[in-house]
Amino acid sequence: MIKGIDVILYEKRQTGVDALNAPVYEQTPVTVSNVLVTPQDSAAIAEDFRLYGKRLVYELCIPKGDTHNWTDTRVDFFGESFGTFGMPREYIEANVPLAWNRKVKVELLDG
Repeated sequence: MIKGIDVILYEKRQTGVDALNAPVYEQTPVTVSNVLVTPQDSAAIAEDFRLYGKRLVYELCIPKGDTHNWTDTRVDFFGESFGTFGMPREYIEANVPLAWNRKVKVELLDG
């Protein structure tokens, strides 16, 4: 049976604005269970760098029923911090036979 891992997703909540009127966020860690982590091949990595200027490392498969916001947020797994990028792709839940119906791309965050 296929089983994913626990990842830490940092949910963002705006807490105010700074002196330049830019939003200030608070990040709250939330554990999301059963997330599949798939490494990407060199062709996909090169294509995403060309399109987005981001270095794709993994693609995460998000379990059905998850309601978290995975757009432009931090996620931790394998002892590293990653940033999501691009729009998460969602599939019709009833048409997907396994436990995952959304995918999101992640890049390794610097230090």
